[in-house]
Amino acid sequence: MSPVSAPNTSSDVFRLRYIIASSLYGTLPLSEILPEVGKADSEYIDIWPRPHGDQREQVELMGHEAFAQLLEQHAVRLGVSTRFDLGPFGLQQEMAFARTFGAQLLVCGSKGPKGLAGGDLRAAVVEFAEALRPHIDAAAENGVTIAIENHGNALIESPDSMKWLVEFTGSPHLGIALAPYHLPDDAALVAGLIEDLGENLALFYAWQHGMGCHEKLPKEQELMQLPGRGRLDFVPLLAALKKIHYQGWTEIFMHPVPRGIPILDTAAEVTAELERARQYLDDLARDL
Repeated sequence: MSPVSAPNTSSDVFRLRYIIASSLYGTLPLSEILPEVGKADSEYIDIWPRPHGDQREQVELMGHEAFAQLLEQHAVRLGVSTRFDLGPFGLQQEMAFARTFGAQLLVCGSKGPKGLAGGDLRAAVVEFAEALRPHIDAAAENGVTIAIENHGNALIESPDSMKWLVEFTGSPHLGIALAPYHLPDDAALVAGLIEDLGENLALFYAWQHGMGCHEKLPKEQELMQLPGRGRLDFVPLLAALKKIHYQGWTEIFMHPVPRGIPILDTAAEVTAELERARQYLDDLARDL
């Protein structure tokens, strides 16, 4: 289910594979963002639409041929198309786009009742899984995977709901885009969930709650969502990723306030902050 990559040559070596979210650069043009991808130790981009960015809209404005040329010019590949705007039942219109550019994941949130628990939650997840089946079948036909993020205040939010969803769908073309931000700052809980999800973990967001992302804060406090700045211990999370032989992408992530602006003033500053977080994670992984 996770993006295919060459296996590690040694069982003792564990390395994260990074993908860059265009939304971290706000609404800067793709011509400015794509040159930064390689500087952030990646060759893959995750394209976001409004309100978090507008790069998906930029693609349509410039045309697919021009976008393909821009990707080739900067040696970048499209890995993910994030489409919370379409939702899980509207992704089929994006699958042809993903297939054209070789994207492997389509990310969105879930639909359904909120605030359920126990048997009520389980029944709602069963219903959601059944409704997803034709969309999962379409994803299989197009060679892509639908990744549902555990977004807050949604049906698929809690660890149980995530585990039930992948159990009830039972398809390699449906997985979880795991955001620790939307879970308690409990490293053992998140690590255990990573192990439980196993091969159904489609995308890992290196993203913690910090001081939140809904109220305007001083920049140093806002940046506490990033690895190495907040209080979440990433060591157990990385150890769990190593244990399940995770080969998928890791996306260093945060939301700025307001949405649609870069997390820092310039593209170079955004990339430098990504590099700081990447080095922090890589140093931790190296010691596992």
